[in-house]
Amino acid sequence: MTATPSIIVHGGSGAWPVDTHEAALNGTHAAASLGWELLQQGRPAMDVVEQVIHILEDDPIFDAGRGSYVNTAGEVELDAIVMDGQTLKTGAVAALRGVANPISVARLVLDRTPHNLIVGAGARAFAIQHGVPLVAEEVLLVGVELEKWQAILAGITPDPAALAGKGTVGAVVRDVYGNIAVGTSTGGTENKLPGRVGDSPLVGCGAYADNALGGASSTGLGEGLMKVVMAKTVCDLMAAGLPADQAARKAIARLDDPRIKAWGGVIAIDRQGRIGFAYNSAHLSRAYVRPDGTIVAEI
Repeated sequence: MTATPSIIVHGGSGAWPVDTHEAALNGTHAAASLGWELLQQGRPAMDVVEQVIHILEDDPIFDAGRGSYVNTAGEVELDAIVMDGQTLKTGAVAALRGVANPISVARLVLDRTPHNLIVGAGARAFAIQHGVPLVAEEVLLVGVELEKWQAILAGITPDPAALAGKGTVGAVVRDVYGNIAVGTSTGGTENKLPGRVGDSPLVGCGAYADNALGGASSTGLGEGLMKVVMAKTVCDLMAAGLPADQAARKAIARLDDPRIKAWGGVIAIDRQGRIGFAYNSAHLSRAYVRPDGTIVAEI
């Protein structure tokens, strides 16, 4: 054990309605708290990332796992990725249906296949083959998203105010061995077409980790984040000598390019274990742990 552990998590960027702030703060705080406890026990970064994102996927305030947005067909399709900064191995799934914790299926892709990304029906079959329990649509389609979908079916246009908020979730972790791991999980964007895949499960876009560079997890308008390969851009800036906070801010500034015109956020940890985050949206739900063990949750 040679390194000081670090952890930062996010619950997504965007315009979070005031009445969702407390739940978002509680959710990210709970995830960071669990992650810090596991790190103090000497758990590997990849294990911590998976368990932390479980907490966020199970919380319907976020757009991941339970409570995710539905596509235009009323289906919940989920994307997730994990990456190991020690080995550069990655595992991801996209357009996965019927699984409550897609981050664990992404971990199985990393651990048990030579592949990086499995999608759609193939990802579902892979999950079943490896003993991942399936859940009914009504387990995932809950809360505000269920109410909005029921309104649409009844021919009622949902209140625009109800469309704000929610976001992709992610975690960046550096363990006591100095290894960095990252994970990102999402239900995608509001009113997406069936089969649409954004930045989240794409290596370098939604997540990237390399012990020699650092790690980053992105959130926001995926079509824009893909254009700048957001997570890898942050890691390359850290490799060039910028600390995590400066690298995050410089990368996010690229979204203001008139050719991109996108919004989003990113969290990061550099190879020295320093934490950073940046966003150009109204809010970024996040939590991190200070060196003294204090957990800070913000939005």
